[in-house]
Amino acid sequence: MNEQAMEESGMAHRTGQLASQSAGERAGQLAGHAQVPVAPEVKAAPDTVTAAFEDFMQAFEAFKEGNDQRLSEIEHKLTADVVTRDKVERINKAMDEQSRLLDELALKKLRPPLSRAGRDGQGQGFGHDQRSPVDAEHKAAFEAYIRRGDDVALRELDQKALNAGVSGEGGYLVPPETDGEIGRRLTAISPIRALATVRQVSGSVLKKPFAAAGFAAGWVAETAARPQTATPELSELSFPTMELYAMPAASQALLDDAAVDTEAWIAAEVDIAFAEQEGTAFVSGDGINKPKGFLSYTQVVDSAWTWGSIGFKATGVAGGFAASGASDVLMDVIYALKAGHRQNGSFVMSRRTQGEIRKLKDADGNYLWQPPARVGDTASLVGFPVAEAEDMPTIAAGATAIAFGDFRAGYLVVDRVGVRVLRDPYSAKPYVLFYTTKRVGGGVQNFEAIKLVKFAAS
Repeated sequence: MNEQAMEESGMAHRTGQLASQSAGERAGQLAGHAQVPVAPEVKAAPDTVTAAFEDFMQAFEAFKEGNDQRLSEIEHKLTADVVTRDKVERINKAMDEQSRLLDELALKKLRPPLSRAGRDGQGQGFGHDQRSPVDAEHKAAFEAYIRRGDDVALRELDQKALNAGVSGEGGYLVPPETDGEIGRRLTAISPIRALATVRQVSGSVLKKPFAAAGFAAGWVAETAARPQTATPELSELSFPTMELYAMPAASQALLDDAAVDTEAWIAAEVDIAFAEQEGTAFVSGDGINKPKGFLSYTQVVDSAWTWGSIGFKATGVAGGFAASGASDVLMDVIYALKAGHRQNGSFVMSRRTQGEIRKLKDADGNYLWQPPARVGDTASLVGFPVAEAEDMPTIAAGATAIAFGDFRAGYLVVDRVGVRVLRDPYSAKPYVLFYTTKRVGGGVQNFEAIKLVKFAAS
């Protein structure tokens, strides 16, 4: 489908939405209710990111109009009309769906096709292939291993290599091109990885020294004695790497088909599986055979915060926001961070929690949640970016459903260099298994850089 056809399809989709909306408004008038927009229906997925973004913005405008009507009814009648409330919820859910579609289209746009020079006749040497001769040789050897189980070329490369990063017995390193593709797409899928500091290590454990307090200093007279000041103590944080694996399978006939891009297939299979598992671990992992998530550390009231724990601010109501001043807790958690961390802060919450946040206004009647200004940007809350992490808990009594912090300073992701692939053509005939492993670790490295919002009375 060409660009003109896609744009025409998008226009037809939006025209159908407007027609449906007008019918709903006429029905509302006949029922005696004020005009309240009907929730936009996602009848067909938009073909372009631009069309999806336009649909999302139309849904947001409909949501604001409907929610304003709901708030007006509460102000005049102390309760919102059931019809109005249901319509707002439908629009809110439609916005979530359209936001998901927009994220999927944006993610697809971030997936550049892997170069297949030499196979399609387009490659004309190193200048067009954009790989060094060494990488090209590694790629060809790895493909021979994947397709036919021929490891002769890989063993020859091992013998010629002079660095310690070369694989040992039991498997082979994925060529640099495929390994880099997996890393880029993991960042796009796993929100905490995108926000946190990522370190690559060659060992199994990363040990990080940390000083919880700085040097002591004081004023002194010109001729007064100068005794020794207190020296800070260094503590050690340890971040072990845990093994993450996937084992996709393919038939030998599929591998023999020259039209199949085996490297792109491995990346597509592995990146989703890895991203889902590590995304969950970075949020709520218990640290046993997996990284330790920031929600798994001891949580205390922020006024009693000490090093080694995560401070939180309570909403004052179990399972919800306060009836008056609902947004105050958001301001409290923002200013609970020190200025150096606050300026780099981001909100992290699930899509469902974000749907509830959309309804909040400030004292001047402005919505605290704002949609992205353009395609590719993120939504903002009180001027700070919002990252969606579906592994965050939803709003419930005692749940810490919202996190705010400087995750670049607060959370550390540790990657063991290299993704390993072991080809197994024997265990599951007629399929060929690809045992793919990666070692990943993670944990909080600065406990004062992350704060939580707890939906509890105190």
